[in-house]
Amino acid sequence: MTSRDDYDFSDEQLQRYSRQIMLPVFDIAGQSRLATSRVLILGMGGLGSPVALYLAAAGVGTLHLVDFDSVDLSNLQRQIAHRVSTVGEKKVESAKKAIAQINPDVDVLAQSELLEGRALSDAISEADIVIDATDNFSSRFAINAACVSSKTPLVSGAAIRMEGQVSVFDPRMGDSPCYQCLYSDISEDELTCSEAGVMAPLVGIIGSVQAMEAVKLVSGMGQPLAGKLLILDAMTMEWRTMKLKKDPLCRVCSSIS
Repeated sequence: MTSRDDYDFSDEQLQRYSRQIMLPVFDIAGQSRLATSRVLILGMGGLGSPVALYLAAAGVGTLHLVDFDSVDLSNLQRQIAHRVSTVGEKKVESAKKAIAQINPDVDVLAQSELLEGRALSDAISEADIVIDATDNFSSRFAINAACVSSKTPLVSGAAIRMEGQVSVFDPRMGDSPCYQCLYSDISEDELTCSEAGVMAPLVGIIGSVQAMEAVKLVSGMGQPLAGKLLILDAMTMEWRTMKLKKDPLCRVCSSIS
């Protein structure tokens, strides 16, 4: 981690973050680690929006936002970082404006492109935490592979219809599975994102959980969802937790020590 425990906060910042700093498990040290951290958010849609806004509000020092798409009217039903006034703008620029209104102290890097190959690996290696808020499996597999290679913790989320899931994949832990382990028996070509619809608050719930996991990983408090898959059925508002095991034959992480 690139974080420190002795960040020099202004009086205004201490007031802003006072409700977090007063938490004994977090304290000023946790806030300092947030302030000196860099989080990469891949995808600024339904999941990426609440992640970015909550991490900005919480005081993450640098947010690196990546998305190649532009804001469309149909996005506004669930992508809360965007506004009617930003329809037609690049999503990362729209989100940057929203973040500035919440917390101008956050350094926002807005990158409007599809990151692949070396560019993706470089962006991930520079981050303390990676948030996968994309909506297709090919991107998720590529992000996972780069995170495993650079040993960067990955917070993965997905939401569709009335169902959502969140997990943390931390390659710094030798026995932690990776995203590929979860889908080891399915071909990338068979996994595409269908237009099945999604309920607006669902992505907010899942994105908020992703943001919470990122805060925990950066600050060192609590127990992250590493090795677990948290599943929500919003129709009944029931949560289930599945334990995940590392696949000894995984083509991505089995050879990484």
